Parts: sequence; C-alpha cells; structure tokens
Amino acid sequence: MEPEQETVAGLVALGLSRYEARVYQALVRRETFTAAQVSREAGVPRQRIYDVLDALTRSGLATAHGGRVATWSAVAPELALTRLMARRRETLEELERVSAGLAAALLPLWTDGRTHTDPLDYIEVLRDPGAIADRFADIQTQAAGELLTFCRPPFVAPTRNTAGIKAARRISRAGGTVRAVYTRDALDDPELKESVLRFGQAGEEARFTAELPLKLVVADASLVLCDMPDPVAGTGSTTALYIEHPALASCLRLAFQTVWDRAAPNA
Repeated sequence: MEPEQETVAGLVALGLSRYEARVYQALVRRETFTAAQVSREAGVPRQRIYDVLDALTRSGLATAHGGRVATWSAVAPELALTRLMARRRETLEELERVSAGLAAALLPLWTDGRTHTDPLDYIEVLRDPGAIADRFADIQTQAAGELLTFCRPPFVAPTRNTAGIKAARRISRAGGTVRAVYTRDALDDPELKESVLRFGQAGEEARFTAELPLKLVVADASLVLCDMPDPVAGTGSTTALYIEHPALASCLRLAFQTVWDRAAPNA
C-alpha cells in the first residue's frame, strides 16, 4: 500500500469518512486551499467538497477563512489526531455503556432459557408411513443390548427389514436379547413367515399369540416406538410415537414380558 493510501486508511480507522480523510490529507500540504483547489488535490467531486469541508471544520480538524474567496486550512496533525482519538474514546465508552445495559437485560433471559425445557420434547409424533419406517429402522440400529418387539399387521417396514436382521445378528452375537411376539394370523402371509424364519436364524427368539394390543418396539429399556391406532378413523389411519424415556420404556418392557410369558413358542 502506498504511504498516502496508508494515511487515508489510518484516518478512516480513526473515524473519518474516506472523502474527509482525503481532503484533510490534501489540506496539510499547503497553508490554505480554496474549495476548488482542494477538490482537485483530493480527488473529491465538486458537488461534495463543501459538505466535506464543513464536516472537517465542525470536527475541529480544519479552519475556514473568510474573504473575497473562502479558503480552508488544516489544523496541526498532532491536535487533529488528539481530537480524533478523543472522539473514538467517547464512542467506545458509549458502546461500553450500551453493552453493559444489554448484558444486564439479556443475561436473565439467557439464564431462564437454560432451565426451560419442553415437557414433551422427548416425544416425536409420526404420521407418515415412510417416517415411521425410518424410525423403526433407527431404533433397531441404535439398540445395543436388548430389542423387544410386538409384531402385528399392517407393517410399514419392508418385509425383509434388513436393518432388523443386522440388529438381531449383532445383538445376539454380543450376548444380548432379541425377542419378538407375533400374531398368529400374521403368519398366513408366506412372505412374512419367511421373514420370521430369517430373523430366527439371525438370533431372534419368537413367540406367538392370538392378539396383541398394539405394535411396539422397546430398545435397551430407554427407547420406544409404538403405534396409536385412530379409534375414529379406523385401522387405515395410525399415529406412531417415538419416545426417549427410560421410565416409560421400563414399564412397557414389563408389559412385553407379561405377553411374552403367556405367548406360545410356536404358531
């Protein structure tokens, strides 16, 4: 950067506009300038020069001289810079006062926000079959040591349920528990019956019962996915709940165990 450009940049950093910086830099080169002369010297448009000179004069950086033709001169640089620094300090002090006021106003709000929780932020409501299938795959993938399932039609996941097969194999090999209770009528579907066999080969324990109260997945006594059939709209409409709540999951785990104990080991 050229020395003159550095000077202008420094004056701008101290609070002058670029035109003001260029005009002040021009004024220091000579004892006095007319408006036309300093306009040419500083490269500032004639239509702006009087506004710029007036701003410098009001800031105490330039002095206007009367006469047949008005002229302007620069205030000594050491005095001009002292005045600019004083203005910057005043601005900074004002900003510090504003900042302190904002901190006092915002800090209590921020503190309250840290303690606020949505009472239902652990529940996700799902109505789209695709979203329900995705969550079913997620909960199987996340299961680490135990995966318990009530299986009854209609099914939203693909019959092959690759995520479930992988989860059953992974958990059972690690010494965990994979159990599923199926309704007997679900096995009337040959494709589903084949799926049950594949899950058994992957390590799932299966039992069968005439009825199940709902579709349910409980993973690691902490995650739950269950359907809530709409009693008004009928079986064609359902809402699924994905819940991260260990206490509820533990209760549903006990409910699963009750049904499991009463179910038969074969269809």
